[in-house]
Amino acid sequence: MQIAFHIGANCTDEDRLLKSTLKNADILLQQGVAVPGPGKYRKLIREAIESLDGGSPTDAARDVLLDAIIEDDDIRRLALSNDNFITIPKRIFDHSVFYHQAEKKVRGLHSLFPQDDISLFLGMRNPAGFLQETATRAEVGSLTQYLGVMSPNEVQWSDVIRRIKRAAPHTPLYVWCNEDTPLIWEDLIRLFAGISDDVPISGQFDVLANIISPVGMQALNAQMKGIAQTDIDARQTLIADIMEEHALPGLTDDSIELPELDDTFVAALSEAYEADIDVIAKMEGVELILPFD
Repeated sequence: MQIAFHIGANCTDEDRLLKSTLKNADILLQQGVAVPGPGKYRKLIREAIESLDGGSPTDAARDVLLDAIIEDDDIRRLALSNDNFITIPKRIFDHSVFYHQAEKKVRGLHSLFPQDDISLFLGMRNPAGFLQETATRAEVGSLTQYLGVMSPNEVQWSDVIRRIKRAAPHTPLYVWCNEDTPLIWEDLIRLFAGISDDVPISGQFDVLANIISPVGMQALNAQMKGIAQTDIDARQTLIADIMEEHALPGLTDDSIELPELDDTFVAALSEAYEADIDVIAKMEGVELILPFD
């Protein structure tokens, strides 16, 4: 069994990848790909990993889980998603470590499905916007309260990714920047579902539709008819042009209100984020999905 698991990060996806992929559930099922609703597995897998407590599952655990998750026969691939898989926003910086539980959760997942072909998917976000949104969800009033002895400068995605790869060195890990999702959304759906570029899909403009005007969507749909389905560069170029001309005000930039994150600090975090992406791009066993790449 191939198991594609979108594991986060918190406050990046909001279940959009799952919802867009679910729009193609019928055609995917014909190809042996199951996209179950989250109610079938999120609590089940979380409790199963917690019950391991570092130990090994029973011999029957894997089959029991799959029987509860999958309703159809002849399934070759399972697409799962949980933004809170690693942890909830309130616990992201437990012990003053960025995603302290990352290794434990990834190892637990592999213990439950030891013979299966697992691939992991992780969306990242500019640390400034990430800290603002996750702190809000965690209901903390200051970064000191949230981060403990950590500094915002130490919030590096490369550190989390390095530890995930250490826990599962042979597992493919696909990562991307949340800021790029309007441009690469179709590519993410296809990678997650495991389908090729020539299979027609729905939901490929779900992210874009939320940040551009209806006029922009009309222009996109009209011009997209002249682009071959497999011409990724032309598609992304058109989306970028549409975004530049028709983006709705205030929806493409993060609103930073934490007092510790003034404009100068946000600029520094953004610069560090770009440098961190360059580090990630060179990491072995990690596929960084970028537009125009």
